[in-house]
Amino acid sequence: MSERGIQRREFVKAAVAIGGSAALSACLDRNGAPDVPKGPDDLSTLPDRQHGWNGALSTDDHGNVLPARHQVLLYLNYAGSGTPTAAERETVETAFRSLERAYRRGNDGLLFSVGYSPSYFDRFPKSLPDPVDLPSPSALAPFEDPTFDRQDAVVHLASDHAAVALAAEEALLGEKTELNGVEMAASLSGVLQKADRRTGFVGAGLPADNQDVQGIPDSKPVPEESPLYMGFKSGFEKNQADEDRVTIREGPFGGGATQHVSKIRLHLDQWYEQDSREQRVAKMFCPAHAAEDRVEGVGENLGDDSGMDEECTENVADRARERGMVGHSQKSATVREDDSPLILRRDFDSTDGGEAGLHFVSLQRAIGDFEDTRTAMNGTDVAEKSSVGQRLNNGILQYMTVERRGNFLLPPRSKRSLPSPA
Repeated sequence: MSERGIQRREFVKAAVAIGGSAALSACLDRNGAPDVPKGPDDLSTLPDRQHGWNGALSTDDHGNVLPARHQVLLYLNYAGSGTPTAAERETVETAFRSLERAYRRGNDGLLFSVGYSPSYFDRFPKSLPDPVDLPSPSALAPFEDPTFDRQDAVVHLASDHAAVALAAEEALLGEKTELNGVEMAASLSGVLQKADRRTGFVGAGLPADNQDVQGIPDSKPVPEESPLYMGFKSGFEKNQADEDRVTIREGPFGGGATQHVSKIRLHLDQWYEQDSREQRVAKMFCPAHAAEDRVEGVGENLGDDSGMDEECTENVADRARERGMVGHSQKSATVREDDSPLILRRDFDSTDGGEAGLHFVSLQRAIGDFEDTRTAMNGTDVAEKSSVGQRLNNGILQYMTVERRGNFLLPPRSKRSLPSPA
């Protein structure tokens, strides 16, 4: 990659992180408006699952879904008092439909979803119906003390084009009246107010270009080909739940899903400066992967499966006693139902606040599925039965601090605009 190309990627990331009309204008002035197809005139052709992104995303040579490169999490609060009105619901739905008409649904256009928190639903006299499992967020490990996100809603915007993500955000907030030649017939302004925004990126080249932040050593160790800061591939197709598995099957919110979003700060000085390549492979994947040299580079050779075979997943505590450590993927692979993982990850790296971070976005049928998976990731049972510490040599826990947690319901698209519980 030429120096000019690297500088361009750094600039684009910075524009998304800063946000606002000035950042969008600078992005357009420098790179021009991307040539993005418009969305369909007939919006009924779009899937009812808000979380049904996979069919609209690109895949690699192994069939692994590739996430959109630029991402924004826009947190919102309801501006009114009491419960939303029918007129407010119509306004919000009109704004979302304008986005869908402006950009084709996909990584080369725009993907978005809107989720609602337990705090949002608390304003209604009726509770969420079964089988929706949406508890308030909580600490999920004895060593974490996160702040809980209780904003009413979060809109997740994703595109390969930074200018598209920025423009969509500005349009939703009422700062743009036209997108891609399509009029914004409404905005969220006056109904939903911005409470916070978080940004990030994922994909080869972006983490390497944006590693001059706290939490990563000055030696710039992140490989150019790595899609994430920790230097390895993630999201192998056979290690992800499919969209059917994470979809709520019945009830008023059938066709929806639940969403957990964590903000995680990364501490990668020891990861890169003290740990050897062999130790990093063992902690990220499984000690057997390191001993048998199963991982080449960032892990492209693994294909569509991280390779958690019986040598990794059977008698994990015994393996930990033998090896003196346990791998992150090794622990996660022990939580399956009908040979399927329980969660679908859509996480991405971040430089919010000038720190290396990860926004961990997880989709599942019930928040309890995420909590069960997180319990396995904690490895507390392994620590109790071996010399592995609660965080030391226990997967990648020692390199992460969970700063925020939030739980949300992603209704089906037909109920995405200020839904009521019934």
